[in-house]
Amino acid sequence: MPIFEYRCEKCHTKFEKIVFNRSEEILCPKCGNPEVQKLLSSFAVSAPSSECGPKVGAACPRGGT
Repeated sequence: MPIFEYRCEKCHTKFEKIVFNRSEEILCPKCGNPEVQKLLSSFAVSAPSSECGPKVGAACPRGGT
């Protein structure tokens, strides 16, 4: 379920919305206006804690004996 960021064309409110269906009408939560613009959003990438991070010249510690 992607989260998109929008800006209302009428009141300029920025908001996020989880989109379940791409044909779903998106309304501004402040004024109810259907004329909203999808914004380019930044995103983060993460890995499970058991994964190593970027290699910077050191091995990933695995623990144990």
